[in-house]
Amino acid sequence: MYSRLFKFPLVWLGVTCLMSCSSANNKPLSIRFSSDSTSIVFSAIDQAGLWQVQSRPGADTAHADLISVLETPSDEDSTGMEHEVAGKLEVTDSSLVFKPEKSFISGKNYLVISYMNANFANTSKLISGRLNHSVKPQQVVLKR
Repeated sequence: MYSRLFKFPLVWLGVTCLMSCSSANNKPLSIRFSSDSTSIVFSAIDQAGLWQVQSRPGADTAHADLISVLETPSDEDSTGMEHEVAGKLEVTDSSLVFKPEKSFISGKNYLVISYMNANFANTSKLISGRLNHSVKPQQVVLKR
């Protein structure tokens, strides 16, 4: 009889722990060009992640840890390589804005890699056994 009294709280504790692993922010990160295509805007950022970027001194030099913007070669160019786009990261109250040193070229593709809002695990991955050994970044190709 006493074993039943102890099993229920342990099961409830286990379920609560699994539920706490899930992300509170289920919206994916929004990565897009600004309306005039002079910058890249990152919005729908998790508030905790945005606060960490806002409180980090020298956010311009630290953006390489969070965001990479690469100019990709065209389909016809077989010898071309991806080139990193230099620029500055500006932090606003609800988004991040990447402004390149040289303006984006019309007709080119840009690969944007971001670790913002990246999760190691959520409840469904934990239950199904599909956990990764590392955090997977979000990748988006934007065409100017």
